[in-house]
Order: sequence, then structure tokens, then C-alpha cells
Amino acid sequence: MAAPVFLDVDGTSIAVRHTAGAAPGIVWLGGYKSDMLGTKAETLSDWTGREGRALLRHDYSGHGESGGAFADGTISKWLGESLAVFRRFTQGRQILVGSSMGAWIALRMIQELRKVGENRVAGLVLLAPAPDFTAELIEPVLTKAQKRDLSKKGFFEEPSDYSAEPYIYTRALIEDGWNNRVMTGPIDTHCPVHILQGLADQDVPSSHALKLVSLLPADDVTLSLIPDGDHRLSRPQDLDMLVRAVGAMVQQAG
Repeated sequence: MAAPVFLDVDGTSIAVRHTAGAAPGIVWLGGYKSDMLGTKAETLSDWTGREGRALLRHDYSGHGESGGAFADGTISKWLGESLAVFRRFTQGRQILVGSSMGAWIALRMIQELRKVGENRVAGLVLLAPAPDFTAELIEPVLTKAQKRDLSKKGFFEEPSDYSAEPYIYTRALIEDGWNNRVMTGPIDTHCPVHILQGLADQDVPSSHALKLVSLLPADDVTLSLIPDGDHRLSRPQDLDMLVRAVGAMVQQAG
């Protein structure tokens, strides 16, 4: 495994792995508390390697090999880092592949890129997408104890199914989430979108993916529901579906 290169973004060192290759390139955007060496990212790396296609991935601050503290992270901060990495390392058309929170980052990236006339995103593949998860999925079910922790300590902790370390949700993350909401009305991506969603997902319910689809322009949106798929979508059959979805998006963009 080659060592990452580092990009300084607002004083934080962001770890990046970039493989040059054919366009459209693939840009991987991981989930909350995930890193760029996870199963799905590595599967894409193997596939793009065989295809001779460009691949870009990075760790958000407070994640993986990047600097910074996880508890200092917000959607705005991680979005800024993702845009900086995208602009520094990609040329030409790109397909954004966003997992869970990475799907939210991907949708916000398109908005920010289009604001300044950068129309290089050729397609989106979103896995178990969790846009607006702070306002839509966390806030409505906060307990009294969690609300008290948020107001007194500025954060609350939740045990994680995926790691020995608890998930930390900060008041800053939740407040900043409101400024980055995308599911408030029609979402114009100006590119095809393919969503993969497990029906056995305990973290992001399939109803959330259906709501997202209802806000996307319907003519070029594909929703693939995986009956027994969980939030990770990391079983061999899920990874095969991911690769096929990205491959089809490359063909469509080509």
C-alpha cells in the first residue's frame, strides 16, 4: 500500500491517495467515522486499477490518516476539505461515489462547484445515502439525556456497531448540518444518479432514500433496493453491485 500524500487545507493535513488514469475519474467519499482504506474504497481501487481509470480518495479531518480532531468536524469543514482535494487532484469529468454521509458531501459538492461554473461531475453513485442525517435522522429521536449532554457538554456519545470507539455527535455538527441541508426542495444534480440502498439498513432507513429520490429529477435516477442489504453494503454481492453501478455510470458518462 503506497503511503498517502498530504494536502494542507486551512492548517489541517488531509491524507489523499490519487491514482492517475482514464476519465471520467472516480472520486470516493466515505461515511461518518469511515476511512479511505475501507472495504468499498479498496474494492473500487482494485477495479479502477484493472480498468486503468483514475481514482481519488481522501480521509476527512479527524478520520483515518488525516490530521485534526474528529470532534472538531462539521459537514462544512469536511465539505471544504473534499472540494480542496477535488480541485487539486482531478482534471476533466468525474463520477462521485458517496457512501452514507459521503452522499451528503457529494450532493453539497455539486451545489458548490456549480455556483462557480465548475460542471465536471458526470454522475453520482450513492450508497445508503444519508444527506441531512443530523436534522432528519438524529434530531427527531434525541432522548432527554442526549439533549442535556448537547446543551451542557456540547456533545453526546452513542455506542457504535462498527467500532469499539463510540460515535460522538457534537452540537457544532448538528447546528452546522442545518446550514448544509439539501432535502428542502428539488435537488438539481445535472447528472445521472444511481442509489444503492439496503432494505435491512438499521442506520439509514430505506424511506430516507425514497425521500431523496422524490426530490431528484426523475428522468435519470436509478434506485436499486437490496432486500437483505445492511448499512455497510460490504458483502461480496453488494461490492459486485457497487462495481457494476460505477461501471455503468462510466459508460453513461462516456
